[in-house]
Amino acid sequence: MLSSLRTLSRSFLLIRAVGKASQQAVSIHPSRCFHRAIPVLSDKLFVHRDTPENNPDTPFELTAKNLERAKTIINNYPDGHKAAAVIPILDLAQRQHGWLPISAMNYVADLLEMPRMRVYEVATFYTMYNREPVGKYHIQVCTTTPCQLRDSDMVVEVISKKLGIKIGESTKDGLFTMSSVECLGACVNAPMMQINDNYYEDLAANDVEEIIDDLIAGKTPKAGPRSGRFCCEPAGGLTSLTEPPKGPGFGVRSDL
Repeated sequence: MLSSLRTLSRSFLLIRAVGKASQQAVSIHPSRCFHRAIPVLSDKLFVHRDTPENNPDTPFELTAKNLERAKTIINNYPDGHKAAAVIPILDLAQRQHGWLPISAMNYVADLLEMPRMRVYEVATFYTMYNREPVGKYHIQVCTTTPCQLRDSDMVVEVISKKLGIKIGESTKDGLFTMSSVECLGACVNAPMMQINDNYYEDLAANDVEEIIDDLIAGKTPKAGPRSGRFCCEPAGGLTSLTEPPKGPGFGVRSDL
């Protein structure tokens, strides 16, 4: 019995010693973070607080033309399932108003005869819904790993220097807003940015400046790659080879 107690005591002391050594190792060699995404506060994502420009009394109503569009969208779904149209109807409301105030969400909920909370859940889940005012041109710069490796920081810096705004800010004239976003699905064309509905890819510093200058002048810059290639075709042309193809018989034994 005494021997068992001694063994148990030694095991306990060993565990404590290992634990202390681990703590010391952590404090001596702290982990390092190679890349840190821009933090998004939880209240910005999920919590609504009334403001003078965004409250249940903020005027909102679909125009007659957009109401007809909404009815057309709703008719795509079976009877009794009007709520299935919530995503495109919210998008329609945002396109009309420029962003999505809570009064617009309430309007959509009433139109689709669904609980308002269900609409709030959709609007807070999808990041393409802007629940705060944004500029006429919403610049969304992809900063995920592929674009980061292709110098998306340069894109952010050029925009910041040219417009005098940082990520999450808008110009005083309300023309531009810059946001940092996650992958937009154009990794092979990195670095890239989305402005409203258009993608601008294979960006160099002069491309970013030229696009912004065109928008300021009221022009619509041509969307797509700025490098001259079509869509996402290989940069070296329509081939995946890294050297000229070998001739007939290459690799075949001479005695065959």
